Amino acid sequence: MLNAGLTVLGLSRFQFAMTTVFHFFFVPFSIGLAFVVAVMETMYVAKKDETYKKMAQFWGKMFLYSFAVGVVTGIIQEFQFGMNWSEYSRFMGDIFGAPLAIEALAAFFLESTFIGLWMFTWERFKPRIHALFIWLVAIGSSLSAVWILAANSFMQNPVGFAINKSTGRVVMTSFSAVVKNPQLWLELPHVLMGAGITASFVVAGCSAWRLLKKDHVSFYRKSLNVALVIGLIASLGSVASGDFQTRYLIKEQPMKFAAMEGLYKDSTNKGEWAIYSSFNTKQHKTTSSLDVPYVLNILSYHKFSGTVKGQNTVNKELHATYDKKFGKNMNYYVPTKTLFWSFRLMAVAGGLFALVAIVGLFFNRKKSQTIMKQRWFLYIMGLMIWLPFLVNTAGWFITEFGRYPWVVYGLLTIADAVSPTSTVGSLLFTNIVYFLLFAGLGLVMIVLSHRALKAGPDAVQMNGYSSEDTEGKVEDPYGTEAFNHD
Repeated sequence: MLNAGLTVLGLSRFQFAMTTVFHFFFVPFSIGLAFVVAVMETMYVAKKDETYKKMAQFWGKMFLYSFAVGVVTGIIQEFQFGMNWSEYSRFMGDIFGAPLAIEALAAFFLESTFIGLWMFTWERFKPRIHALFIWLVAIGSSLSAVWILAANSFMQNPVGFAINKSTGRVVMTSFSAVVKNPQLWLELPHVLMGAGITASFVVAGCSAWRLLKKDHVSFYRKSLNVALVIGLIASLGSVASGDFQTRYLIKEQPMKFAAMEGLYKDSTNKGEWAIYSSFNTKQHKTTSSLDVPYVLNILSYHKFSGTVKGQNTVNKELHATYDKKFGKNMNYYVPTKTLFWSFRLMAVAGGLFALVAIVGLFFNRKKSQTIMKQRWFLYIMGLMIWLPFLVNTAGWFITEFGRYPWVVYGLLTIADAVSPTSTVGSLLFTNIVYFLLFAGLGLVMIVLSHRALKAGPDAVQMNGYSSEDTEGKVEDPYGTEAFNHD
């Protein structure tokens, strides 16, 4: 009964996708929010305005929630390499282990240590020193992304390795080549810009909802302004970095690029870019489309002329390259519909983020009450809280689904990477357990964030080891007076 329509490979893939998608809700948010909070605290140091201190503490509380949930989901994700993908771990361990170890021992420890110092020492250090702590947290978060993406980039574009003939495993021959992987340095800026967009538009959206209620207007208008400036810069950076990354794919992963553009046949010199397309994925053809001429060439080559290989052509080339090693029955076609619509969601959203940020900054300009009068715009910003998470997921879909059928491009297929000891029953059980766990964690995150918003900035107090009494004096809860109950 359990085997009806279910396979070990299918369930393993679904579980890893579910875990990664949920984990990736919080990773960009945490990375971006650490930077946003650091900017806010830096503004407090520069301007001596207590409002910015409250902003750093208030939005820092949400950062702590996100960081905690991200750690939990990250641990679950790492378990799966041993549980469901042991063949992948065995094949890739020598490569994958190095960046993951550095991420844990250096970047994550840096991040975790200074989170603690930042949380508990608001009254212990001078403002400039304390602001340094949150900047080190932000740097640690970004360094974590570097090493995780270094491992992922090897899976997309293997470099600096050799195959051990006796074990069949890959071994690292050049650590510098792994770190210098061009895939990494094209992927990293796009991820970091996405993190900035996610955090800034969550802060902007939450601020918009509170402004609709006319709650702490000055506080939330300043929060909105900081968030939209960062959001605008990140949006423009995301478009630019995405352009570099997409053009790189034309040569290095042509099947992925062709699917993103919905091309089964080679494009013509007119370079038609499809706004809409429908596909027959079984027969590998486009059934209908709405095209704009020359846009594909402009996006691909920054000129009006040029052609792009379609999936049918790329499929023949891949068979010619890999049939000797992997056989003639391999299917190299990627999920075209998923990649096509995911790419368009990212493209439209990138422009929308920049437009909303520009309009929001204009409405929220100093000494103007326009933002309070344009309630329709506040509703739009409030609803845009969720859009960055959808766009991040779409980006992950393109990156990972576009690599099909490889788990390590050209070296190891997804089917060969799954654990031989996994069973349908165990995978079905763990899928259900993980889904319920993730749903619970997500609900807790939303509830805690909503409570923090409802309580407002005045309810936040991050004095850590010191707390203020009703007279404004500072007491040490571990001092001798704390144990005097007379």
